[in-house]
Amino acid sequence: MIAPRDMEHCVESIRHGSRSFHAASRLLPARVRDPALALYAFCRLADDAVDLQSAKGEAVLRLHDRLDKAYAGRPKDAPADRAFAAIIEEFEMPRALPEALLEGLAWDAMERRYDDLSGLRAYSARVASAVGAMMCVLMRVRDRDALARACDLGVAMQLTNIARDVGEDAREGRLYLPLYWLAEAGIDPDAFLKAPAMTPDLGRVVRRLLREAQGLYHRSEAGIAALPLAARPGIYAARFIYAGIGQQVARQGYDSITRRARTSKAQKLGWLALSILRTGATLALPRSSVIHARPVPETAFLIAATADHRQVPHWSDGLNATLEILHTREEERRAALMSSAHGLR
Repeated sequence: MIAPRDMEHCVESIRHGSRSFHAASRLLPARVRDPALALYAFCRLADDAVDLQSAKGEAVLRLHDRLDKAYAGRPKDAPADRAFAAIIEEFEMPRALPEALLEGLAWDAMERRYDDLSGLRAYSARVASAVGAMMCVLMRVRDRDALARACDLGVAMQLTNIARDVGEDAREGRLYLPLYWLAEAGIDPDAFLKAPAMTPDLGRVVRRLLREAQGLYHRSEAGIAALPLAARPGIYAARFIYAGIGQQVARQGYDSITRRARTSKAQKLGWLALSILRTGATLALPRSSVIHARPVPETAFLIAATADHRQVPHWSDGLNATLEILHTREEERRAALMSSAHGLR
């Protein structure tokens, strides 16, 4: 059980830090909404802990320690940590899921780039589909087909975020667009990061990314009918609101360099109403055969970990290797800082 004061803190965190999810969460039943807001608060805390720090590797290592403490039942004395520990206990949250998120954040700390769409989907699986799988756990859903569609939705939402934030990321020295796509478009990644500029070629790359996301949004809908009835409007709302961000990018000529796509309160209200209507349709229409479509390969480990109630064998080896690289880099960074400090004396 999440303590009321910790829950209040989580709600405020999401109200200000993730308006799209906060809007969609209004349509979730309380038994799902409260732990979902607490889950998103912890995930947001993890993302900000890395994104807003200059020593990103050290931040990831600290998060790993916090995750260890939460799973040991001795969370850090902070509202989001205590709330997440309560979720772990009540819902038997598979550890592979938050660890996948942690690995994605570690890739960010390493400033990893992605050669192709598969690499980008692997990243999206970790930072977004892992959260979708955790949401299914909160809804007591562990069916493999439903999990596969939830992971589709997670990848689609992350691809949308990337398409929206191309300029913002570039100005921070980050690049998520597939390098192979950029090469096909004649765009040099390093030159682009030095001087981010909107061009027709870049617009075509962003459009290609959003088309991939759109296909996954359509596939994800088949899984919503497999969720508890009371939870369906909220998940439909998340699907429509995030897809709407992609539509806004398209209306702006796929220009996410000189402007940032935003959706209005009126649009969100419209999507919330549409979500209720689409939920009603799930009661009358037969379930789509798309529910049985094969999962995106890069999300398969999340599905296995959630459906089987256990850690995927050997999956954590990759995380451990990544954390070891970060640890080594942090030691080298500290040694360089110490050497620099001694040189100034």
